Amino acid sequence: MTLTSKIELRDMLLPTKIGTYGPDDPVPDHHLLDLILSVAATQVLIPGDGMAHVFDYDPLIAEILTLANTGHRETQEWLISQIVHLRAQYRDIRAADVYLRKFPVHQDSGTLGVRLTLNKNDLAELRNSL
Repeated sequence: MTLTSKIELRDMLLPTKIGTYGPDDPVPDHHLLDLILSVAATQVLIPGDGMAHVFDYDPLIAEILTLANTGHRETQEWLISQIVHLRAQYRDIRAADVYLRKFPVHQDSGTLGVRLTLNKNDLAELRNSL
């Protein structure tokens, strides 16, 4: 039996300021983050109830929130890059998908986002470069 397991976080509102806008440009009300983390199936299909058996994502979420709140950035890409570097420190994460988007884009509608997907080899290479 081949199992895959993922931990998914959807629509987390980030306390961040991104971009530079002119007087007539729509300024985003908020930025939302989606994370999909691949972890070992043995951390989801567990032998008993207890934190010792699972990937504890709470510290990662706290670090992302702290990071997002550390000043102004010009681009969403930079925040995604910083989040990916944070994730690389967690050896239990085998692959990752990050999607950051802002709302609104035009006339109080639309989202515009940036996605970065890293497989096992990408994460390993990133970890080796740190």
